[in-house]
Amino acid sequence: MSTENVQTVDPSPQQFAGNSATRIGKRLFAATRPKFFPASVLPVLAGSAWGYSVAGRFDAVVFFLAMLATVCVHAGANVLNDVGDDIGGTDRQNDKRIYPYTGGSRFIQTGIMSAATMTRLGVSLLIVAATTGLVLISMKGLTVLWFGLVGVILAILYSLGPLRLSAIGLGETSVAIAFGVLPVSGAAWLQSGIVDQPLLVFSLPISAWVASILLINGVPDIDADGATGKRTLPVRLGPHRTANLYMSIQIAAAAAVLWLAYVGALPMLVPLVPVGLLIIAAKARSAIRNGLADRVAMTRAIEATLAIHTIGSIWLTGAALYLAFWGNS
Repeated sequence: MSTENVQTVDPSPQQFAGNSATRIGKRLFAATRPKFFPASVLPVLAGSAWGYSVAGRFDAVVFFLAMLATVCVHAGANVLNDVGDDIGGTDRQNDKRIYPYTGGSRFIQTGIMSAATMTRLGVSLLIVAATTGLVLISMKGLTVLWFGLVGVILAILYSLGPLRLSAIGLGETSVAIAFGVLPVSGAAWLQSGIVDQPLLVFSLPISAWVASILLINGVPDIDADGATGKRTLPVRLGPHRTANLYMSIQIAAAAAVLWLAYVGALPMLVPLVPVGLLIIAAKARSAIRNGLADRVAMTRAIEATLAIHTIGSIWLTGAALYLAFWGNS
């Protein structure tokens, strides 16, 4: 990877200029930071596959609505997080970011979109998610309300309001719930009507992998976050202890899959991939320890962490589908 790909850069306003429907659509879509959408798409896939393996049937309409609602909550949270970080001053003075992975979308700072427009976009996306949730409630009952309500509350409190979970060291925990336990168990319940211990443990690796993304993404932003009072875990712990926590989370993910295989909830060979991913995680841990002393290594570590989440989640989805098609044969 060349160093020019990891310099402190911003999106070009010219790239998103224009008032045609196509240009406006491109601008609005890019503002949601779609590069991170696998963090919401893959949990729904994995949970739906698990629910299918339990129920023996698949409701495609429910799956589509669950995916739409989850991605809209994610997109809305991303946009509102940019607004919150702009209000707090974090993104404005973050000159050590690794775009496009850290430091937000930069749309407000570069004048591509105003904070007011971003706020309207974020709220609109949450309204779409809530409307989709109402359709699911009409189909599946009031239990859907609780899944959706928790997701929307976490999306708002993560970035805005007096709590600002991301600013008090609870960002990773809230993300682990909102993009792990919640969508995995919710999608599975929509297909099967069952939430039990094996399902909750099945959601934990995905929760851990997505929390690791947020944790490592906070490392390049330590100085800017600390200077503006945003007390993220990397700010509180520093690079060395953040690296140890990162590795502990990755080990916990593998341990959860090992437990599921041990109790017979997953095939015995399934832990091979999560355990193998620890090799990639160990390399990322070394980069976290060095922080921005090596921007290339730090960028590769962020990309590796995204890959761990993608590979691990797809692998678990495949394992659940294996159970659905061949588990009883």
